[in-house]
Amino acid sequence: MQDGRAPRIKNRAPAAVQITAEQLLRDAQERQESQFRAPKQRVEDFEELHEYRGRKREEFEKRIRQTRSSIKEWLQYANWEASQGEYARARSVFERALDVDPRSVQLWLSYTEMELKGRNVQHARNLFDRAVTLLPRVDQLWYKYVYLEELLGNVPGARQVFERWMQWEPDDKAWQAYIKLEQRYNELDRASAIYERWVAVRPEPRVWVKWGKFEEERGKLDKAREVFQTALEFFGDDEEQIEKAQAVFTAFAKMETRLKEYERARVIYKFALSRLPRSKSAALYAAYTKFEKQHGTRSTLESTVLGKRRIQYEEEVAHDGRNYDVWFDYARLEEGALRDLREEGATGEEEERATNRVREVYERAVAQVPPGGEKRHWRRYIFLWLYYALFEEIETKDFERARQIYETAIRVVPHKQFTFAKLWIMFARFEVRRLNLTAARKILGTAIGMCPKEALFKGYIQLEFDLREFDRVRTLYEKYIEWDPTNSAAWIKYAELETQLEDLARVRAIYELGISQTALSMPELLWKAYIDFETEEGERDKVRALYERLIKISGHVKVWISYATFEAEPIPASRAVREEAEDDEEAEIPMVDGDPVRARQVFERAYKDLKSKGLKHERVVLLEIWKAFEEKYGTAEDVVKVQGMMPITSKRRIVDKETGQTVEDWDIVFADDERESNPTTFKFLQMAHAWKASQAKSGGASATALSGFAAAAANSNVQPSGSGGSGQGSSDGARAQIEDDVASSDEED
Repeated sequence: MQDGRAPRIKNRAPAAVQITAEQLLRDAQERQESQFRAPKQRVEDFEELHEYRGRKREEFEKRIRQTRSSIKEWLQYANWEASQGEYARARSVFERALDVDPRSVQLWLSYTEMELKGRNVQHARNLFDRAVTLLPRVDQLWYKYVYLEELLGNVPGARQVFERWMQWEPDDKAWQAYIKLEQRYNELDRASAIYERWVAVRPEPRVWVKWGKFEEERGKLDKAREVFQTALEFFGDDEEQIEKAQAVFTAFAKMETRLKEYERARVIYKFALSRLPRSKSAALYAAYTKFEKQHGTRSTLESTVLGKRRIQYEEEVAHDGRNYDVWFDYARLEEGALRDLREEGATGEEEERATNRVREVYERAVAQVPPGGEKRHWRRYIFLWLYYALFEEIETKDFERARQIYETAIRVVPHKQFTFAKLWIMFARFEVRRLNLTAARKILGTAIGMCPKEALFKGYIQLEFDLREFDRVRTLYEKYIEWDPTNSAAWIKYAELETQLEDLARVRAIYELGISQTALSMPELLWKAYIDFETEEGERDKVRALYERLIKISGHVKVWISYATFEAEPIPASRAVREEAEDDEEAEIPMVDGDPVRARQVFERAYKDLKSKGLKHERVVLLEIWKAFEEKYGTAEDVVKVQGMMPITSKRRIVDKETGQTVEDWDIVFADDERESNPTTFKFLQMAHAWKASQAKSGGASATALSGFAAAAANSNVQPSGSGGSGQGSSDGARAQIEDDVASSDEED
């Protein structure tokens, strides 16, 4: 390496002892130390038991002395004493821990849990009493305490605990828990008194509303009205307070509505709305509108809510009956009106009228059949049928009518020209929901037979897959592939199904059939899926064979690069090895390392193949990847070797065939191409680029563009003298070529 040339290898014979990657892995596995496992101990008599307990206590005491503030160590110590049946010692440990951190909630809960497991109820009560006295703001302790008392049937004790808790004015959940306790034991007057104390502590609208609803539910209507009136008096007539109390007004009015006191409800609504601006009373106005819908006169209902919008929609559909977006909005309006009536508790007759209005809108809408036979005109129209069927199925529960709607929609669509897979699939899904699998399969089978489509196959396959009918799924995939054998995605999905079922032989057979098809759409996806499958299975030899077959078919540079990368990188171990390692849940998936030597051989084969085909740009891409590979896995000499193969960009003079004039064009020149095509020119080019590199180096400029020929010149030990077989004419031509290349290099610099 003194003159920049690569060292000469004198002995190229193989070494006597060959070391393989498999041998290295085996040696590493054999030299691993076994993991330490604590031996199992068996206690034979009380003397050994006492000795064991003493030793464990010494260990715990030592750990506690080292980390006295660690509650985890204290809990382990106390729980171990409890597991040995030494409750007195466990209590001692817990008490010592409480001296260290008396505000640890986890410590108190573990202490009480230990006592309850040992059926020491009185001890647990004492502990809860101490805990809530010390930590009255921790709701979890109170909940546990109350639950214990109620579990033991000590309702007065639970009530006493709640009374202590309420003195601290806890959050709303605590008050509700107290009220629910009284309700469980039918102490409704006590619950009402608790509500009164609650609103005294938190006079918020939602609390007043809860109290009023409670009084209404237990039949104390006068008391409920008194509660709401008290709330309204509390909030007063101020605009800000009324805005805050909108929920109280709404709840009060709805209660009067439920009691059929419609005039009272109307007065309440008007009183609130008269004192609030429209911008701040949207929710209250919406509630009032709903009230008028249900209990107002017909003229008021039509004028305030639905009348204007219905008139607007009627005008629009009269102007353009095939404006399907307007029909969608019109149908949603009527459906919303129907749902509102149901929520407000409308009578059966009113609900029937609203349902008929929705059906009338849908019937008028689907009667507007699109003109012509172009599918783009039908895309919005078909959704009217789907929404109509869903309305009958979900809202009215009229399943026979929904079935008739689906059947009519299928008759309307001209399936010989186009079809809608969504329509067929939703019809089949409807039959599945009606538990009629035979009809669902018949529908999809008819669709595939009448107008086969990719979406239909996918929907049918997904349906059978959801039903776990894998034999039917296989049959459907076979029909799918028979219909379109060029669809790579179908082959891949079929193979993925068999992979999930762990039928590896069928997976390989499917992939082989797929790649054997003469005409495939995007065959690279199928090849990639096949290679990825074998890679995940850890079958390196089979993957290698697949790459060799793919190279014979395409020979694309990306295939070569993927092949080389596969040889260099590790892959998962074979399935048999992984199944052996599955016993250890914490172990990672075993991997098999790659072979950089094989990868380098693949790069060399790829370079020769692309060179023989004259693909210059592909060779540049390959060399870039090869260089990155050598920087990662190879030595410095390997990197220099690949760098020396890099091309340069040269400007050449060519004669245009159309004009006959000499023009200049850029070309990629490889050193080895020049060496083979014109040895004499290559020698002159070597010297010229070496001289240019030295000039650039002495002048401080970069010569990276000449790295290929410069490296070739540096690594060559042949003098640039004329050689036999090249005459004076060729030397003159070479000199002219050298002058052009040097001139172009000067222009680039």
